Amino acid sequence: MGAMEVTPRLRKRIERDFGASESADEVCRLVGEANDTERVQAAIVLAASGRVTELHDAIALAQIDWRDLLMNAGLANPDWPMRLDAQLGPATT
Repeated sequence: MGAMEVTPRLRKRIERDFGASESADEVCRLVGEANDTERVQAAIVLAASGRVTELHDAIALAQIDWRDLLMNAGLANPDWPMRLDAQLGPATT
């Protein structure tokens, strides 16, 4: 799967959780390569809680069963768009 850019609001969250240094660039790259939807990408970032080890675990889980990852990150229920807005801020169009 090719790399997909993360959304601006997800990048902002990554910079907040992982620091705005080059590590944020690497996290964005890894998350973008892991999945092509903002929902699953955000679940990876939220599950990681700013920890690189958990980031790799969340990426691995996304490859095995992304639905389990959504459950772990609280983004599996029908209210997931509101939860995503609460975690990342409103989506810009």
